[in-house]
Amino acid sequence: MSGFTLQQDRVDRPEVAALIARHHKLMRDTSPPESCHVMDASELGEAGATLFSLSDGAQVVGIGAIKQIAPDHGEIKSMHVASEARGKGASKALLTALIDAAKQAGFSRVSLETGVEDVFEPARGLYLSFGFEICPPFADYTHDPLSVFMTKQI
Repeated sequence: MSGFTLQQDRVDRPEVAALIARHHKLMRDTSPPESCHVMDASELGEAGATLFSLSDGAQVVGIGAIKQIAPDHGEIKSMHVASEARGKGASKALLTALIDAAKQAGFSRVSLETGVEDVFEPARGLYLSFGFEICPPFADYTHDPLSVFMTKQI
């Protein structure tokens, strides 16, 4: 993670809350409500998700969370890198750190849900490049033609 630092963080820290809000708005603007599974800051906290922030110097450039969905299974939630930080390796650094955090939490598998729309194509490509595979819906998800479910053994 050269140049980036990751830390466990709080949803109410102003810089983190601002990035969560940006992510939430983007997801709500790109997916219909019935297919949008994004969590706002309070929902992440209520779900017991462990939130992380990625910083480049003093600036928070990314966020992501790990939510336990089974004793050995975690879900990556709300992974987002600020648009102005994209193309600099932040997404790879953040995903690497989230997978490492899931391993440290004792999970042997991590899964995620993302969209099928073109705006999600870079994210899907990133996940595939990290060895995630498309899978059936997991946890409380149900089949949705606008969702892609992915999983990875870690």
